[in-house]
Amino acid sequence: MRLVGDNIPDQGVYPISKALALADELDLDLVEISAKAEPPVCKILDYQKYLYQQKKKAKEMKSNSTKIVIKEIRFGPNTDEHDFQFKLKHAQGFLEEGSKVKASIFFRGRSIQFAQQGEKQLLRFAVELEEYGRAENMPVLEGKRMSMMIAPVKKK
Repeated sequence: MRLVGDNIPDQGVYPISKALALADELDLDLVEISAKAEPPVCKILDYQKYLYQQKKKAKEMKSNSTKIVIKEIRFGPNTDEHDFQFKLKHAQGFLEEGSKVKASIFFRGRSIQFAQQGEKQLLRFAVELEEYGRAENMPVLEGKRMSMMIAPVKKK
């Protein structure tokens, strides 16, 4: 087997018994790195310390990753101007904190006849939020709900 590592004086090909004796002499573990290589590659290291470092690295990578949060704002096709402005202010806050906003209009009963009015309202919502976020898609009607996603604008 090929032996590699920081604490080995001369790296090279060793028989298994000599590699095990060398690892035992250093009070470390003999760990197989690549079994498919010809000859197999092994490394002499402290295996518990290695596992600890791998966990620490994985935890750090997870903490550095960004988590996407989706906040939903719902209103009806006949929402009044004051209510519209109130929901617009909430959406601005969500976009500023880095969350995505899903704007939805619910049609109840026969209000589905006002689908064009609902679409206009969603498009107006997206235009009003233009400096805080951009619309990812056009309004889509799914059953009795029309919705669109607005993603926050990246800050430089």
